[in-house]
Amino acid sequence: MVKTKIAAIGNSMGVLLPKEMLVRLNLEKGDPVFLVETERGVELTPYDPGFERQLKIASSLFKKHRSALKELAK
Repeated sequence: MVKTKIAAIGNSMGVLLPKEMLVRLNLEKGDPVFLVETERGVELTPYDPGFERQLKIASSLFKKHRSALKELAK
């Protein structure tokens, strides 16, 4: 667990992340991060949750239409 603060950044507000956390998440200045609301609060992640959902849908379609895709690949 890491405790941090909300700080004024120009006319906006931001959360300051310690360097150790940035290194652990492999993040650098300017990298996108996503805030995901959960039942326990807010999760900060470098991974796009929308992309994960799209991968699950694609995987389902690939399984369902495996035979047709195999024929199209010939």
